[in-house]
Amino acid sequence: MKFLTDFIDSVGGIPKKSTDKLFSLIRIIELKKGDSIAKIGEIPKDIYILKEGIVRSFYTDEKGKEYIRHIFTSFRATGALGALILDKPSRLSYDCLSNCELYAINFKKFKELTQKDKEISNLYCSVLEIIFLTLESKIYNLSVLNATERYLKLKNQIPDIENLIPQYHIASYLNITPVQLSRIRKEIYSK
Repeated sequence: MKFLTDFIDSVGGIPKKSTDKLFSLIRIIELKKGDSIAKIGEIPKDIYILKEGIVRSFYTDEKGKEYIRHIFTSFRATGALGALILDKPSRLSYDCLSNCELYAINFKKFKELTQKDKEISNLYCSVLEIIFLTLESKIYNLSVLNATERYLKLKNQIPDIENLIPQYHIASYLNITPVQLSRIRKEIYSK
């Protein structure tokens, strides 16, 4: 559980007594590439902390085209948080792009614990702040940065991403076509 303790410490830390309460809710799960942790239209039960692997969140339009909204790597919280908070069906799917090891936490039990333990409540607030800032950064990047800048920023965050997931997923995440991504890569690597 050292990984999980490190994760908790990275978002502010909590006393051992609170950590023990939180750990009692956690189960470790292993999923294969292609497995889902949340599906569009389903009401999710768990929030996850990704220990190993890559997870994507995405929308699917009426024609079946997928639009990746986020790529999660290790040391990140993931899952259909909006659906969990509202207790409604998810508007996004969350799929494993590689084999994954995750810590699963039943969200309702976690929320109950936040009502009983101020330290857990503060931890939850810290995680929500990180998620908010991540989303704000993503919106900024899509609004202000050009496609090449977004690609370079992604490469900086996940240096070996091209070896981890298909190019069309990278293009979708960057909100560009695979052809545009190919041109960007050619331009960058020809220098």
